[in-house]
Amino acid sequence: MLALHVERETMPMNVRTNSRSNTHRNAITRRESRTSCGRTALGRARSLAGRSGLCLQSGAPIAMERLKALAARAGGADEPLDGLETARERRERWRSVYVMYFTMFQMSLGFSIVLTGVWPYLDKLQPGSSKEALGLAVGVSPLGQLVASPLLGLWANRGRGARAPMLATLALFVLASALYASLHLARPHAHLWLLGARALVGVSSANVAVARAYLSAATRAGERTRAVAAASLAQVLGFVVGPALQAAAAPLGPGEPYPPAGAAPALRLDMYTAPGWANALLGLLNLLLFLPCCFRERRVAAREAMLLQGAASEREALAALRPDRVAGWTLVGAFAVLVFNFVLLETLATSLTMDQFAWSKRQALEYMGALMSGGALVACGVFALVPALTRRFEERALLLWGGFLPTALASLLCVPWGPGAPPPAPAGAAEAGGGCPQRAQPWCAGSRALTLPQFLLGYLCVAVGYPLGVTLVQTLFSKVLGPRPQGVWMGVLTGAGCASRALGPVFVAAVYARRGPLPTFLSTGALTLAALLALRVAYARLAPPAPPAPPAPPPAAPPALPHELQPLRAQEAPA
Repeated sequence: MLALHVERETMPMNVRTNSRSNTHRNAITRRESRTSCGRTALGRARSLAGRSGLCLQSGAPIAMERLKALAARAGGADEPLDGLETARERRERWRSVYVMYFTMFQMSLGFSIVLTGVWPYLDKLQPGSSKEALGLAVGVSPLGQLVASPLLGLWANRGRGARAPMLATLALFVLASALYASLHLARPHAHLWLLGARALVGVSSANVAVARAYLSAATRAGERTRAVAAASLAQVLGFVVGPALQAAAAPLGPGEPYPPAGAAPALRLDMYTAPGWANALLGLLNLLLFLPCCFRERRVAAREAMLLQGAASEREALAALRPDRVAGWTLVGAFAVLVFNFVLLETLATSLTMDQFAWSKRQALEYMGALMSGGALVACGVFALVPALTRRFEERALLLWGGFLPTALASLLCVPWGPGAPPPAPAGAAEAGGGCPQRAQPWCAGSRALTLPQFLLGYLCVAVGYPLGVTLVQTLFSKVLGPRPQGVWMGVLTGAGCASRALGPVFVAAVYARRGPLPTFLSTGALTLAALLALRVAYARLAPPAPPAPPAPPPAAPPALPHELQPLRAQEAPA
């Protein structure tokens, strides 16, 4: 050991110097390698800029900013695009937004896919069921959503995350859909199990409030209209594609007659149970999309507000923005009116066409499925035009005259104008048979008939006004609230839509079944015009909250007087 120590102490100086030189040379090599990677990324960015026609001149800040973005895209996902996020974070943020789009489509589909089929399904499970039973079966789903929406929004706000509420509600949705497809196993109490299954679907679909709140938090102000339009498109497509899928299942037929109550249980696949199984499969797929490998939460709205205001923290920026509650509640009421009109027409369409045009059950399912598919295409065209329309027209004016006015016209067009009474149902036919059953609905004898052209024109007005109105209501509502956490407020907005979906079927049972189409559509038209008037009165309030004014600079000190003009100081007293 002593020899080794002496040898180390007596090591020539040039050997130790060479060792330090090698270490320094390796550090320089690593630094040059990183510089080379950066130059390579910059070279790729310059190549992309050259192919895109970007002129890079000295003193061109706009071109340099675009070059930085191209360098981030070419050199790596962790290079910051701006002060808000990197390229990788932006991709993850939009992937999570797309997952939310699919969820909103799935929840709307789960509600609407049974709207045209629940009436004949209920009549097959329990022959002779009344339209009051139909109203309860359809209305209990939005009632469950009404109760659960604010609670889920509060869960998302307190838990500071959307994944847990979404996973829980999607698992419940799969269970409720499978239960709906197996109602024949619960006879003779199938109608009670139907109410339970639809109530669970409503509770699970309350996650739409969480999805809306997340979209508001995960999009910038400039992206908000496009994101809300896409989310509204997903919802409307779910509402109109659902009946189309029910119509596509019509070739399966009603299936064999149900076996006696004591027979061995067996699952069935027919035109009534197919929508339930389809919902269960899509719900499983949706649940998998919320695993961490697909869904990562990226919230950017609060940070954007902090940077725009120059605030020290996100909490300080949010505290400075106060939403207009009058505008918020006005938009909530307007949203409820729009949803009420749409759901009323979808709920009433099957029985209305069977009463007015003497369609059979199968004809009503097929024809209304085709009509709603056409409405989906019209809605897609409207949503595609929303960005262009909002650039040309002011959003609030477009909401009033492009959303609410056509919806009011749709109700007025569905008022019966035709001469004579609707075709009567055959003598002795059940209530669900083709034609207007005068025994169950006495108004059939004294009411005018609804013509097919005016019904189609009214449905066209709804297909144009509803998607435009719903998109702009949600966009303005999100902007009025600002970048603050919106879980509870979005729960209130979703709850208003749920209340409308619950009242629509009840309205069918209380007004249409007893009084006929004239008071039904006159009242809905008047309600829509009243909502239009309320929006016009609150027009000036439907704007985002203004950021706080910057503090006034301190007053400037008066200029100092020359020495000769300084006031005389009092003579100091001698010590």
